[in-house]
Amino acid sequence: MGQIALEGMEFFAFHGYYDEEQKIGNKYGVDLYITTDLHASGASDRLHETVNYEVLYRVVREEMLAPARLLEHLAHRVLDRVLEEFPYIEAVQISVSKFNPPLGGICHRARVTLERQRRS
Repeated sequence: MGQIALEGMEFFAFHGYYDEEQKIGNKYGVDLYITTDLHASGASDRLHETVNYEVLYRVVREEMLAPARLLEHLAHRVLDRVLEEFPYIEAVQISVSKFNPPLGGICHRARVTLERQRRS
């Protein structure tokens, strides 16, 4: 087993509980960690035997474009899509951060982290 990570992805998107947040938008950060077997690709040096980073990024970007009220829901959607697109991965973990959330005080970011293992 091994891990592939896409860390520090940033998006400007229109998520938030309040209608105003969905109108003005905000900056979000995403860190994604995939657990999968990397032995075949490590030995062969062939892209088709591993997770293509570009496809993984596209999946995250597409979900970030669809508005959500809660970070939890957004993260859940990404987990679903990643597991659907890559049936051979074992587990996925995601952290989604909202920068400068409207809390009435100083907070650099609010973050949720979800993890899911593929069911046998």
